[in-house]
Amino acid sequence: MDTQNPPHSSSPQASSIDPKSGFCCKTKTFHSIRPAVTLPFLPTAPISITSYIFRFLHHSSSSPALLDPTVSLSYRRVILHSELESRVKSLAYSLHHEFRLSKGDRAFILSLNSPEIPILYLALFAIGVLVSPSNPANTPAEILQQLRLSKPAVAFTSSDDVHKLPSFLRRRNKTLILLDSPDFYKMMLVESECGCDFDFRSFQISQSDTAAILYSSGTTGSFKGVELTHRNIISSIAGSHATRPVRKTPAVILCALPVFHVYGFMVCLREVAMGGTVVLTKKYNLESILRNVDELKVTHLAAAPPLVVAMAKTGRVATRDYDLRSLEAVFCGGAQLVNSVIQSFWREFPGVAIAQGYGLTETTAGATRIIGPNESRVLGSVGRLMPGCQAKIVDPKTPNGPGLPPLQEGEIWIRGLYVMKGYAGEKEATDAIIDSDGWLRTGDIGYFDNEGFLFYVERMKDLIKYKGYQVAPAELEHLLQSHPDIADAAVIPYPDEDAGQIPVAFVVRKPGGLINETQIIDFVANQGKYKSCQILVNIMITTGQLMLKSSY
Repeated sequence: MDTQNPPHSSSPQASSIDPKSGFCCKTKTFHSIRPAVTLPFLPTAPISITSYIFRFLHHSSSSPALLDPTVSLSYRRVILHSELESRVKSLAYSLHHEFRLSKGDRAFILSLNSPEIPILYLALFAIGVLVSPSNPANTPAEILQQLRLSKPAVAFTSSDDVHKLPSFLRRRNKTLILLDSPDFYKMMLVESECGCDFDFRSFQISQSDTAAILYSSGTTGSFKGVELTHRNIISSIAGSHATRPVRKTPAVILCALPVFHVYGFMVCLREVAMGGTVVLTKKYNLESILRNVDELKVTHLAAAPPLVVAMAKTGRVATRDYDLRSLEAVFCGGAQLVNSVIQSFWREFPGVAIAQGYGLTETTAGATRIIGPNESRVLGSVGRLMPGCQAKIVDPKTPNGPGLPPLQEGEIWIRGLYVMKGYAGEKEATDAIIDSDGWLRTGDIGYFDNEGFLFYVERMKDLIKYKGYQVAPAELEHLLQSHPDIADAAVIPYPDEDAGQIPVAFVVRKPGGLINETQIIDFVANQGKYKSCQILVNIMITTGQLMLKSSY
C-alpha cells in the first residue's frame, strides 16, 4: 500500500509540525494537514491512469459521465458511466490494432471541447501513448513549435481545424485522424469480443512514464512542454477523491474551460473518475453558461476569473432570468480573484461557494485548493495544501536560506507527487526551475497563515497574467520593436478587475513615423499568440528617449 500522507504522529518529524498550519519548525516547510491518501499499489506497480480509474474508482451507474450541451435541449450527446469503459476499451483496441499505436508513441490533439476528448485521452493513456493537446486558436507557427516539442506519431483534430496542421501531417493519412468523422465514432463502438475484452494491463505502463505534454510559458514566455507522468495525474485524482465531501447524488460539473489547458484537463479527468457528470461546453459566454446551469441543474461550475467577474456584476439579472438554485460552488483558477469581486459575488449569490486554487501546469494544476463551504469563507485564500504536497516560502533575496514561517511573504516553492517530470527536451530549463531536492520554484510571491491557508500576493517572474493566459513582456516588446515604424518599446502590467492584468505598451516612434495607437493595436492583434489569446493592449505614444524597460 502506498500512502500519500504527512508524517505519522509517531515519527520524530511529526512532533515538530504544527497541526493547524502544517509548518515544521525543524525543516521550515509546510505539510498538508488534509486527510491521508492511500493508493492500493506501490509507485513501482505498472498501472496507467486509465487502469487506476476503472479498477479502483469504477462507476457502473446509469448517470451521465460526459455531456455535450451545445446541441438542442431535445437531443444532447450523452455518454453514461455504464458505457464509458466499453467506449474507452473499444477506442484503445482500434487505435492499437488499426493504427499500430502503442507504448512510447505520441499523439498531438488539436480540438475544442467535446465528449470524445476525455474518451480519447483515456484510450491513449491505456495503451501508453503520450497525449499532447493544443489550442486550435494557436497560429501555425505556434502549432509547429508544439509539434517539434511533442514529436507525435499521430495527430487528432476536427475537419474545421485540419487546415491548421502542417502539410506534411495532412499528406500522411495514417498519421491524421478526424475526431468528427464517422470512422472515429465507429472506433468507439467496436462490438467485437477482442474490443470488449481488451486488457489495459498487458501494456505494462510504468507510473513514471510521461502521460501528457501540456504547454506552459515557464518563466520566459516561450512555449515549454510540461511532462506530466501517470503518477502525477493519479496522485492528483487520488487527492481529490480523498478530500471530496460525500454526496447523496452525483455532482454535475460544467467545465467552462478548455480541456487542452491543465485546469480543464484535470477537472475533466478528476470528475469523470469520481462518478460525476462533466458538461463540456465550447461556449464560455455568460448567457450560455447560465442557461446550461439552469437546464442541466449544474451543481459546480469550473471557470476562469472573467466569468466569475461577469456573474458578480449581473447577479440579479441572472437569477431573474435563470433558475440557478442547483449551483453549489464555483471552482476558480488560472488567476487570482480580487477580494472585492468575491464579496460582490457573495452578495449576488449568497448560497454559492467560491473555491479558488493555486497551481501551475508544472504542478499538475492545483497544489492548494479550497474545499467545502467553511474554507470558502476565508476571503482571498487559494486553499490549503493537497495531500502529497509540501511547500516552502523562501526569501527571494536569500533563496539558499531557511524557509519562512507563517504570515511571512516570500517565493512559493512546491515539492511532492504533483511536481512535473520536467520540460520536454529542455534539461537546462528543468534544472533552473527544480532544484536537486525536488523543490519547484514557482516565481510567485505568497504566504501561509496560521491555519495553513495560502494567500497569493503577486508574481515575481517577468510574466503578465491576462484572463488566465501568460503574456511575456519581453516577447511582446520584441514583437513591437520588429515594426519598421517603432524605435523602442516597453511593456508593463496594469491591474484590471475583469482581466486580472492588461499589458500596457509604451512605444517610441521612429523619427518621422506616423504610426498611431490603433495601428499598433491592430499590428499586435494580428501576430502570434496575442491574437489567439485575444489580448487587449493599451498603447501609449511617447517621444524622446524611452527609459522604462521590462525589468520592473
